[in-house]
Amino acid sequence: MYLTKNNKEDLFKKHGKGAKDTGSAEGQIALFTLRINHLTEHLKNNKKDFNTERALVKLVGKRRSLLDYLTKKDILRYRAIVKELGLRK
Repeated sequence: MYLTKNNKEDLFKKHGKGAKDTGSAEGQIALFTLRINHLTEHLKNNKKDFNTERALVKLVGKRRSLLDYLTKKDILRYRAIVKELGLRK
């Protein structure tokens, strides 16, 4: 399984405020990015898996809305997370 409890804790420790801080925008964006990358790799091998494709589109929309929120709230935090994760824009 690609997303274990330890992976999540490490992800939130690196991008959030702590290992237990799962509600920060940066932590959620990092988690969505990890899931998006995993689903993208899955869809490269399974081109006709339309349910996964729909889930991927929904995740991208959620991440986009969180990034928009972060842009309005604190532009420096937005720039930092985009640079860390290597996202476009």
